[in-house]
Parts: sequence; structure tokens; C-alpha cells
Amino acid sequence: MSSQRNILSPLINRCSMTTTDLVILGAGPGGYRAAEYAAKQGLKVVVFEGSEVGGTCLNVGCIPTKTYVHSASFAEARQRMGEVVPQLRAGVESILLHPNITLVKETGRFIDANTVNEFTAPHIIIATGSETKWLPIEGVRTDPRVVDSTGLLQQEALPKRLAIIGAGVIGMEFASVFHRFGSEVTVIEYLKECLPALDSDIAKRLRKLLEKRGITFKMKTAVENLADIDADLILMATGRKPRVQPDFANAGIEYDERKGISVDANFETTVKGIYAIGDVNGMQMLAHAAEMQAVRAVNHILGKTDAINFSIMPAAIFTEPEAACVGPTEDQLKEKGVAYTCKKSFWRANGKALAMGETEGMLKLFCDPDGVILGCHAYGSHSADIVQEVSVLMCKHTTISELADMVHIHPTLSEILKNAVD
Repeated sequence: MSSQRNILSPLINRCSMTTTDLVILGAGPGGYRAAEYAAKQGLKVVVFEGSEVGGTCLNVGCIPTKTYVHSASFAEARQRMGEVVPQLRAGVESILLHPNITLVKETGRFIDANTVNEFTAPHIIIATGSETKWLPIEGVRTDPRVVDSTGLLQQEALPKRLAIIGAGVIGMEFASVFHRFGSEVTVIEYLKECLPALDSDIAKRLRKLLEKRGITFKMKTAVENLADIDADLILMATGRKPRVQPDFANAGIEYDERKGISVDANFETTVKGIYAIGDVNGMQMLAHAAEMQAVRAVNHILGKTDAINFSIMPAAIFTEPEAACVGPTEDQLKEKGVAYTCKKSFWRANGKALAMGETEGMLKLFCDPDGVILGCHAYGSHSADIVQEVSVLMCKHTTISELADMVHIHPTLSEILKNAVD
């Protein structure tokens, strides 16, 4: 056996401590990216993972749900999930085979500020992710009908009636796909509109479209008694919370059970040499955010600088059609008194969208008085790809006049963006 990589706890000599350059708690998107990058830079890395590598995203989040979105039936979705997830997990395992990486298949716990289990290191990265946020109502953990997103993905039979508590990203994605599979779907949301991170105009249009297709929405509705919900299965989709551990206190780390671990711009905690990246710091609960935070943290450890702009963080919601956003909403711009102009474009006016039969959609592009792009919110087929282009433009402080001079392929959906500024 090589020196890697799968060290099981019975084989470890716990009477001695082993020194390494970097210890990482968690092998999700943030953890394995930090390990890969640090190892390539020459650091000796130890990664602790008490569950499957790949984290929530790969095993019970982003990837499994996308197999559902892109499957024709519930049966096909379950089959494809069983094929895709192990394949990608094997890919992560291969990354962790790097000779500078040791994978310890157990949960890492702080002994003190420099020691995790039997390893000591001058630098430690916490990447323990997040977990389901359960509503504090009676029966939520005992009613057999109630599941979180992980539990829903484990269902072997399609529920006839599915109630979803929460109209955020998780709730809306599952509502869209399970309705298409044939379930009778009801979404219950406390706020007046779904998807609060999305521009309210875009969110309302998307909700109305899904409503027209047959999904029932009960907005501005609080759930106080599960007995009032008439459904075969109830999905708790009220968000996620940072996964913090009591042993963090052994290292003197400041954290909040609800908000996560406090960090600075380099994702270093209040304890020098200890970093917290990804969902556990509660800042931007996105897999791609965790990966980039990993790069920043390792760069800081190495004494390097980078130009990553964490204020420009695109996000997507894979409903049908999908939605995406980057930058502030129009309501936020108004609340902050920011001078702006809003440019709009519609899928129904795009040749490729018409040819695809995907004419539902609208894009809103915001720019300042000098024409510099401030943000973009959209819903429609492949809107995530379009918003990603806007994200790149924003990173380069592009103006709408510069965008108008950029050639876009015809016929493509990317012309929807260009049409907004022509």
C-alpha cells in the first residue's frame, strides 16, 4: 500500500503525533480543492473525511439533483444518479491520490489550535460544510412523512402528493422536477416571493410560469402544524446551516451555531493559522464559492496574492426553465440609492430560443451611469451560461458599450445578452 491516502484509525499509532504542513477538515468541494492546490504547491497535506469524499454537493446535493433535472422519468433519474455520483466520487478520490496528500477516513477533531486527532500542523483549514436547517415545529423529526433533500433523493417510489416547505433554491428545483415526474406538488413559503436572492421581477415571472404548469404555491404562509399539511411526503427545504463542531472551541475558534465561523478576507479565523472555507463560514453557500475560497486560503498560507473578487459570485437555480443571477437585484439597488439603468431582453425574440421551443424567459442587465455592468438576473433556457458570461465581464469592469462591440455567434442564446445593449 502506498503512503497515501486511506489511513484507517485502527492502523494509526495514537501514542505519537505526526507533523504535517496543512490539515484539512472535510473533503467536499472546498476541502479537496484546497488539498489539491496546496499539494501541487509542495505542501504536505492531511485531509480528514468521516463520510464520502465530494461532500454534500457531489453526494446528496448539486450533482444528484442535476441527474433528476436531466432525466425523463423518476426511474431514469434514480438509475442515472447511481451511475453519475460514483463516477465523480472516484474522480475526487483520484485527486486525493497525490503523493503529497494523506486521506484519513475519519472525522477530524481539534485537540488544540495546532492539533487535529493525531496530526499537528501550523496551518489548518476547516471545510466541514453545512447541514439541513429544520424548522422548530412539533413532529418535524418524528413524522415519517418529513424528509430533507437527502431523504427525498433516497425515496424509491415517486410520491403522489409532495409538499415542499420553503421556496428557495432547493425547494424550487425539487418542485419543478417532481411535478414533471408526475407528483402533485405544493410549495409553502413564509415570504411573499420565492428565491429571495433573485430579482423579484424575475422570481415572480418564474413562479407564475410554474404555477401555470400546475404547481400550487402558498406564499406568505407559516407552517405551524404538520398535521395541517395534506401530503404523502413533506420536503423540509428551509435552507442549510453551517456544520460546526463542539471541538472547535478547543482551538479557541469563534463561531455562531447559526451564522458559522467568523473569518476575514483571507478566510482566516480569529485564531492565526486556522482558516474556514465554504458553507461552514456561512458567507456564500455555493460549491464554486468554496473552491475559490480554498484557493484564497492556501494562497495566504503560501504568502501569495490573487485577484479573486468574491463580491462577484454568480449563482444558478436549475428549475425548468433555469434561472441565474450575479450582482445586486433591482430592489437592492433602489434601497441603497445606487444610480443605475436597467436593460431588458427576452427569450421570445431570440431565433435559437424559438427554434428550441424555449421561448419563456427574460434578462435584466444593470449598469451604472458610466455604463459599467453592475449585475444581471435572468430566467430562461441556459440562463446560467449567459449569466456566467456577464460575471466575466463584471470582473473586467466592462461597460455596455464595450459589450455591444463584442461579436456573438448567431444563432445562439448568448445573443439575448447582446440584444439587451444593442
